[in-house]
Amino acid sequence: MDVKRPMLIAVSGFSSNVGKTTLMCELLRHLPGWEAIKVTRGHYRSCGRDPAGCCVSDLLRDEPVIRSGREATYEAGKDTGHFWDAGASNVHWVIVKDDQVEQGIKEALTRVKTDGVLIEGNSFLDYVTPDLTVMCARADGGKIKPSARHALRKSDILYLSSFKGDGIAARKQFDKWRASLMIDLDVDGLAVLTREDLPQLISRSCRWRKIDHESYHPPAIQFQRQFNQEDP
Repeated sequence: MDVKRPMLIAVSGFSSNVGKTTLMCELLRHLPGWEAIKVTRGHYRSCGRDPAGCCVSDLLRDEPVIRSGREATYEAGKDTGHFWDAGASNVHWVIVKDDQVEQGIKEALTRVKTDGVLIEGNSFLDYVTPDLTVMCARADGGKIKPSARHALRKSDILYLSSFKGDGIAARKQFDKWRASLMIDLDVDGLAVLTREDLPQLISRSCRWRKIDHESYHPPAIQFQRQFNQEDP
């Protein structure tokens, strides 16, 4: 018997504190029954070559570590706890070293039992092709990790987080930051969204989950066209 894979929406980010978890939770609140996966890469020697600098160094093993279920993943104030609070039907925390990412994310996906799953992280995009990939960035730019620049090439949407101002101001602020860079950050092919666009993003995600995604995948071009035109 064929096994239908769940719809996958990836939420990636330029760096930490760019609104990934906030966006994940916004989507989970409006996608009842969906599950969530958080992918955390660690290493035995991290910041400053100090094992204590890596918050998961003590959890790393010779094989990927995947924690599933509320008892194993709920902790108030942590990302996985926020996912539960936002209504996730299950949460899976993938803890891996660099060479374990592929095995870890693929094993986690076998544990998903619902029609859709949101995945937070960057590195897994080399091994999984989501139906939709959202890259989160601050409107004022900030730091961009090498893994994020790589993931940006696989993204469909650039989501700008801003604590003040409207969507137009956020886009202008990001364009100003981008123009100041010494590198070419190519986002011209992406739909650029802000918090004001969340209702449309949520609405379309809800529509897509009703379609048999074994035979249909929402292409990036179609999505970009939808957001570059006004809704009728």
